[in-house]
Amino acid sequence: MVIIKIVFSIKVYQNTNLGFIKVEIKMIENKKLLLDICNIAILAGDEILHFYNKDIEVTHKDDSSPLTKADLASNKIIIDLLSSLDSDIPILSEESLVDWNSRKNWNKYWLVDPLDGTKEFIKNNGEFTVNIALIENNNPILGVIFVPAKSTLYFAQKEYGSFSLHTSVKLNSLDEAKKITVTKQSNIVRVIGSRSHSNNIFTNWINEKFPNAEIVQSGSSLKFCLIAKGEADIYPRFGPTSEWDIAAGHIILNEAGGKILTLDNKEIIYNEKESVLNPEFIASNNTI
Repeated sequence: MVIIKIVFSIKVYQNTNLGFIKVEIKMIENKKLLLDICNIAILAGDEILHFYNKDIEVTHKDDSSPLTKADLASNKIIIDLLSSLDSDIPILSEESLVDWNSRKNWNKYWLVDPLDGTKEFIKNNGEFTVNIALIENNNPILGVIFVPAKSTLYFAQKEYGSFSLHTSVKLNSLDEAKKITVTKQSNIVRVIGSRSHSNNIFTNWINEKFPNAEIVQSGSSLKFCLIAKGEADIYPRFGPTSEWDIAAGHIILNEAGGKILTLDNKEIIYNEKESVLNPEFIASNNTI
């Protein structure tokens, strides 16, 4: 199918401008890559569900965050399949860390959270995700979030838009996906609170900024997706997060018309320092 489209594009543009041919071929290649990443996320999500709603051993990492066999199984699938796509693109994952000296000069790399929302997974509430992002020049240019328990896929690519699709099986195309955009649906501000990471700073901020706000509880990177599809307006994050927690959601929200900025209104830059911790930030629909 890809070859047919390329040939057609060349026939259309061969008498006009060679630049058009290159652009069209690049768009087709990018769409194929996006489809591949969506299918990798779906496969990883399916593997996670093999452990879901079952008694599962939970260990803890050095930062006290939980770790399960589902995290590791998902991570293996993603690492193996991304490596098979292009072994020249390095991978940084929450469960496959890379030291700073090895990654500080990376121009392009995959950034992965194989099971975002492990606490939600352990609670069996369905609000956990698979996150895969492609970072180029310190910014996400492609992002996929799959919600295994809800059979919902979100994806975006720079200058292509953000989309959602209800699916739990391998895809042959992304043609059935629906474009999503941020919206402001009422005068009441809908503020997302982290289901497992709320604190007094969040509560005080809400009371000061939006005392009549509606609080929407959600876990994992789903918070970015809720804003991207118009079901929430703003998500202030005052607790610690890592770059793999937000990268896929970052590009999905941006392409839907939203934004993520630090508390001093700066863009979040990826892989610019040894620590992978993000500054505190506010994600919004860009209307507040």
